Amino acid sequence: MREMLTGGPLDVLTGDYLAELTMLILARDRLKDPSLGYARTFLRQMEECLGLARERDVKIVVNAGGLNPARLAEELRALAGRLGIEAAVAHVEGDDLLPRRAELGLPKGLLAANAYLGGFGVAACLAGGADVVVTGRVTDAALVVGPGIARFGWTPEDLDALAGAVVAGHVLECGAQATGGNYAFFREHDVTRPGFPLAELHADGSSVITKHPGTGGAVTIGTVTAQLLYETGGSHYLGPDVTARLDTVRLTGEGQDRVRIDGVRGEAPPPTLKAGLNRLGGHLNEVVFVLTGLDIEAKAALVRRQFADALPPGSRPAELRWTLARTDHPDAPTEEAASALLRLAARDPDPARVGRELGKAAVELGLAGYPGFHLTAPPGPGAPYGVFSTAHIDAKVVEHTAVLADGRRIVVPPPPVTAQAHPVDAELPEPLPAGPTRRAPIGLVAGARSGDKGGDANLGLWARSEDGWRWLAHALTVETLRELLPEAAELPVTRHLLPNLRAVNFTITGLLGEGVAARHRFDPQAKALGEWLRARHLDIPEVLL
Repeated sequence: MREMLTGGPLDVLTGDYLAELTMLILARDRLKDPSLGYARTFLRQMEECLGLARERDVKIVVNAGGLNPARLAEELRALAGRLGIEAAVAHVEGDDLLPRRAELGLPKGLLAANAYLGGFGVAACLAGGADVVVTGRVTDAALVVGPGIARFGWTPEDLDALAGAVVAGHVLECGAQATGGNYAFFREHDVTRPGFPLAELHADGSSVITKHPGTGGAVTIGTVTAQLLYETGGSHYLGPDVTARLDTVRLTGEGQDRVRIDGVRGEAPPPTLKAGLNRLGGHLNEVVFVLTGLDIEAKAALVRRQFADALPPGSRPAELRWTLARTDHPDAPTEEAASALLRLAARDPDPARVGRELGKAAVELGLAGYPGFHLTAPPGPGAPYGVFSTAHIDAKVVEHTAVLADGRRIVVPPPPVTAQAHPVDAELPEPLPAGPTRRAPIGLVAGARSGDKGGDANLGLWARSEDGWRWLAHALTVETLRELLPEAAELPVTRHLLPNLRAVNFTITGLLGEGVAARHRFDPQAKALGEWLRARHLDIPEVLL
C-alpha cells in the first residue's frame, strides 16, 4: 500500500481482500466473535498508510468489510481518531442475505450468504464526500467501476463505459497477476518483485493499464491477456451493473509498460444477482505415505489393502480418496528424488471418523507395512471444511445501500433495464496450411492462466501470434483437452473462442468437487492446471516452433 501511495500520482487506491475461501474464513471468525467478519489486515495497513493517503488526497476503496462492513467502518473511524487524522469513512451494505435466508428460499445451515453488488453504492459514497469506502461482497471489478461512476457521472444507461471499467477492474483485481505474477512466460521479464498495476480510466470507459515507474515486473499485452482470461468464461461477462462483451476487448501496446484497453461493448445486466453461499461440508483429514525406490505401485497397493482392514468396524469415513503421485525418479541421486507420495484424503460429517482412529490406523501399519514405511508428518486430528456454492437472487429484492460518513443512508436502485445474456459463438479462423509437425509442449506456442469458480475450473490459453491462434483454435478442441487432462474425461467441458485475444477459454464443470475449502484434488484451486496443460505434448506445426 505504501508503494502504491508513494510511487506516483494516484486518485483512487483500490484493494480486493475477498475470495470464496476468504468468505468462509471470515464466517468462522464471525461465529467466534460477532464483532468480527472483516479483513483485519486492512486495519493494520491503515494504521501505517491512512495519513499518507490523506496527505496525498487519495481516496481508498476496498471490499475489506467482508461480512461486517459497518463494524470495519467504525474501527476505521476510531483508528483515525487515535491517529489524529481527518477521514470521512463510508460503507456499502445490503449484500448480506443470511438474515433473510428463509424469505429468499436459501438452504438451511449456511454460514454466509452474500450477493455480489455493483459499483453504484461505492459511487454514492464517494459522491457523498467519503475519503475511505469499505464494502462487503461486491464484484471485484466494482471497486474500479464505482470510482469511474463517481468521476465521470455514468448512469446505468452508459453500458459501454461501464463495461470498459469492468474490464479494467478485472485486470486490476488480482494485483501483480497483471504485471508478471503467475505469468506463463515469466523468464522474459524480471518478476522477482513485480509492482502493482494501475489503470488510467477515461470517460468513455477505455483505459491504459500501467504501473508506477521503477517498480518490477512488466505490463504487456501478454500479461494483460492472461489476467483477462482468469476466471472468466465466454463472450459475455455478467455483472450487476452491466454485461461486458469480452469478445469486443481490444488491446494495444502504447510503449513500455502501457497497454490500452478499448472497444469494449456493454449490454444490459441480467435480472438476477449472483450470491455466494458458504456452509460447513463436514470434516477432513489426510495422511501422506512416502514410498521409496522400487515397486512403487505394489507398495501403494499393499497400503490400500492393509488400510482397508485396519479401520475398526463402524469407523470408516464416508469418503476415502487415494492419490499416487509418481514423483520418484529411477537411479535417483537423493532419497527424496527416489520417492513417490501416496495421499489418503478422508471426509465425513462426523469429526471422529476422520480423527484419532484414522491416524492410529495409519501409524500402526508402520512396522508391518511396505519396506521403508514413513509418513510426511504425523496424522493430525482432522479439521472442518467448507463448501462454496452459488445462487441467483432477483436484483430487485436485494437492499443495496450506501451509508455515508454522516450516517445518511442512500438506497441504490436495481438497474432499470435488464436482459438475459445470449452468448455468441465466434467463428473459427482459417486453419494453417498443412505442413510438417513436431511433437512438442503446447506451452511453446501458447500461454495459459487457470483458476477456480466454486467447484468448476476455468482454463484459458492464448496464442502468441496470429498463426499460433489459427493452429490453437483448431487443435485444442474439447475432445483433445479431455485426452490431455484425463481428470476431465468424464466431466462437462465448455469451450469459448475469443478471437480478439487469440484465446480459447474452457470451463471444466465439477473438476474441483465442492470447492477449494473441500480440497478435492491436489491443486484445489486449479491454479496450476494451465501450466500442466502447457506441458502436455501435441503435434505442432514446425513453422510455429
